[in-house]
Amino acid sequence: MDNNAIVVNGLTKTFGAKTAVDEISFKVARGRFFGFLGPNGAGKSTTIRMLSGLLRPTRGEAWIEGRPLRGDLLKIKEIIGILPEELPLYERLTGAEYLVFAGRMYGLPRVETRRRAEELLEFLSLAEDRDKLIADYSMGMKKKLALAAVLIHNPRVLFLDEPLNGIDPISGRVVTDLLRRITSKGVTLFFTSHVLDVVERLCDEVAVIDRGRIVAQGSLDSIRSQRALGRDASLEDVFLKLVSADVTREDLSWIG
Repeated sequence: MDNNAIVVNGLTKTFGAKTAVDEISFKVARGRFFGFLGPNGAGKSTTIRMLSGLLRPTRGEAWIEGRPLRGDLLKIKEIIGILPEELPLYERLTGAEYLVFAGRMYGLPRVETRRRAEELLEFLSLAEDRDKLIADYSMGMKKKLALAAVLIHNPRVLFLDEPLNGIDPISGRVVTDLLRRITSKGVTLFFTSHVLDVVERLCDEVAVIDRGRIVAQGSLDSIRSQRALGRDASLEDVFLKLVSADVTREDLSWIG
């Protein structure tokens, strides 16, 4: 596991009779920008919740930076950050107060917390709204603030579930440039998104999950080769092929 930030072996999660994640296994090398793709309900968010300690697996094992998920969860939480799709923000705090709260919860000294909070607010174009209640933020502002809170303790592994939803193109470019810089410094990003052109542009490697099982993993070129798809096939073409998606529909009866 020396060069792997994430190792997953037979990870499974069942809810009653439903198997949401079905014995998945994969590895993510340290410093990789790893895309985790799948249709709605495929098991992406459930996998992230298990790997970040928010949900207990039914079976299987996982290691984050060499630490076993089952036996060393508190240590793991010190070195990871998670941005869920549903943002758990305290909306009666201001943006600046929330970042200070997040930093102090991770045990950062007060002065260092304030320094990092101000730097993050400035970087993400939130400085002018630092004293505004989060309840009055737009969705894009909330998403950027949540990302800032995830980054404030300098995590080694980031789990990002649809991090660009609701963010305008200008802020989106700032965020994606920031994420690239982070991976260049050895941080591992585990990233889900339905915006496949962004995934194709950012990710070194992808895994595709469908109905709870991994159906492909590797670079886009290697997956194209495995599935006998041409080199010009887009990630969208590859994705639709892998999940056997039927996108043909009859016209609506009242249109035209």
